[in-house]
Amino acid sequence: MATAITVKNPLVEMDGDEMTRIIWRLIKEKLILPFLDIDLRYYDLGMAHRDETDDRVTVEAANAIKEFGVGVKCATITPNAARVKEYHLRQEWKSPNGTIRSILDGTVFRKPIIIRNIPPLIRKWKKPIIIARHAYGDIYKNTELVVEGPGTAEIVLASAEGGEKKTFVIHDFRGPGVVMGMHNTETSVRSFARSCINYALTEKVDIWFGAKDTISKQYHGFFRDIFAEEVERSKDALERAGSRYRYLLIDDAVAQVIKSEGGMLWACMNYDGDVMSDMVATAFGSLGLMTSVLVSPDGKYEFEAAHGTVMRHYYEHRKGNPTSTNSIASIFAWTGALARRGEMDSTPGVTGFAKALEDIVVRTVENGVMTKDLMLIADPAVGNFALTEEFIDAVAAGLREWRETEER
Repeated sequence: MATAITVKNPLVEMDGDEMTRIIWRLIKEKLILPFLDIDLRYYDLGMAHRDETDDRVTVEAANAIKEFGVGVKCATITPNAARVKEYHLRQEWKSPNGTIRSILDGTVFRKPIIIRNIPPLIRKWKKPIIIARHAYGDIYKNTELVVEGPGTAEIVLASAEGGEKKTFVIHDFRGPGVVMGMHNTETSVRSFARSCINYALTEKVDIWFGAKDTISKQYHGFFRDIFAEEVERSKDALERAGSRYRYLLIDDAVAQVIKSEGGMLWACMNYDGDVMSDMVATAFGSLGLMTSVLVSPDGKYEFEAAHGTVMRHYYEHRKGNPTSTNSIASIFAWTGALARRGEMDSTPGVTGFAKALEDIVVRTVENGVMTKDLMLIADPAVGNFALTEEFIDAVAAGLREWRETEER
């Protein structure tokens, strides 16, 4: 009987929703548990359990990541009004990702998975474009209000030290409208900049940061100035790594990225990162080919797929119809977490397993076994596609062959 590889310290596991929850179980049963002796600290972040626990389970999971250092998360639902009705929820619970990001105060790095026969839609792109998304504040921690009729909306700052309040008029409404207030903190913006610099030093890539300081001279200018200060502090280290820093207006950054060969870390404010990560993932082939890791300033890591719960496939699955759902990003969430766990624990067998699993996934696709989303864009073309479980079975077969080779 083959010997399982021992993972020295616990890994925090967060289950999710819909089709990705089904994929998650298959990955764990076929690709993880048969090969690893691992202590998984399990948290069910499925919509029903979050509702049952008043979303306390999400906070508990985030705190477990703070305790153990590494977590791996399945995709989850952020409910809107339709989802509240569908799942009979008591309220529109907040985004689990947003809650975890807020607790860890992390930066999200998203990087495409390069596969030889899945060419980027942008012909010039040769190297991965890594999106760094500031994962705190802005629209994701906003206060907003629908204005029913005439009135004055203001920003008021009451200093904790007393003194005169500062009041600024946002708009004098003459009729119905809508208003929103956003914030960020210097501590979080500095952590974001430092995380980007550290990542760029590790990967030896250039850093691009884009904002709109010509319009938002104070809010966006605040980000620009702090980023520049942190880059200046790390100037010597960046020079030694061959990493350059560029500040661009966000619209210019978009234009320059499209014309580039890739190979940079593109640091984005929260909303920009949300949008641009999907654009980059799609242009590199598929949202199913995008890794995502949340890194906190004190070195805690949460890995997940960059895509959602694949609702449409889940509805087909519930009808008993076969699906061809891409599991690669979810597999790479596990491998990313395992590799980091192995590095932190100084257990090369664990990091070697993670690298082998990633290589097998890529080789499986390059050998022509892939789900329908990839079949439609593969070059050279392939004649058929694998169903959800068939693809995972093919990867599992490759993993068993790898283990047999390792044990000879």
